[in-house]
Amino acid sequence: MKQILLTLILIMLLLAACDSAPDISAVTPPYVDTGIDSEAWAHVPAGEFPYGQHNHMTMVDDYEIMITNVTNEQYAHFLNEALAAGVIRIGDVDVEAGETVQVLYGVAGDYPGDPFDGYEHEEKITAGDKLYIPLKEAGLRLAFDGEQFESIPEYANHPMTMVSWFGANAYCEFYQYRLPTEAEWEKAARGTEMVDGRGRPFPWGDEIESNQANYYSSFDLFEKLFGKLGNTTPVGLYNGQTYDGYETLNAASPYGLYDMAGNVWQWTGDDYPDQHYRYLRGGSFYSYAVDLRVWKNNSASPTYYSPAAGFRCAK
Repeated sequence: MKQILLTLILIMLLLAACDSAPDISAVTPPYVDTGIDSEAWAHVPAGEFPYGQHNHMTMVDDYEIMITNVTNEQYAHFLNEALAAGVIRIGDVDVEAGETVQVLYGVAGDYPGDPFDGYEHEEKITAGDKLYIPLKEAGLRLAFDGEQFESIPEYANHPMTMVSWFGANAYCEFYQYRLPTEAEWEKAARGTEMVDGRGRPFPWGDEIESNQANYYSSFDLFEKLFGKLGNTTPVGLYNGQTYDGYETLNAASPYGLYDMAGNVWQWTGDDYPDQHYRYLRGGSFYSYAVDLRVWKNNSASPTYYSPAAGFRCAK
């Protein structure tokens, strides 16, 4: 009996771990102005920093990185400019997933393909049209009238989600930017400070409070207002301001970046030679607090999109 019970528990845990599609359609929140400029960038100087859980000292060159995730409003603006320039198309897109192909209606653009090394489990990323965003799936916070894109007003300053790695990469490249590497992302998140021989596990320090980030059961502002779990929050919400009686702590990283822990996972730009996966950093509103530590990462096919995944750019 004990063995059967243990087996059932293990099955339930596995099913919970595989559940990566949170329900975000329960409420439409009010627009909340955080006062944080989503067009702002931060400079990260060259130098070493403690990388990973074991604080291996790693060197990166200097670069700039957005202080927030790209918002729905910014991505809608990109799509309108790219559509006018003729570099994206709207229609059915073949989305390859291993040996299967799914046809989705969405936004697509050309990608030159990746080198293929033939490693076990590696999939070919061929040249051709790749899906940027699906247009008929729940969770997209953009509207398209056949000619123009616009963000849903209440979600204009929320992070852009439901965007594949191809769609995130295309946004950055359109403006002569790029996705940050994992090392660049982590340095921007944790800085260089060492305490007792280790770097900080969270962008702001050693501990995490419920009003420092949007994570699973953190009881953020929208959970307080509506009593619902599973939603993004506006970029830069956790900046020390009080909203409708909800007091936040300033959770900026040492370089002034917001939402480097929680809200949405963020695509990074590394293309490792022995795999087709891309990596995401930062955790999301659907992650437990332990998974918001700066060295944690996640991986997915570049075709993957989710209500809990977004991005920011570097240059």
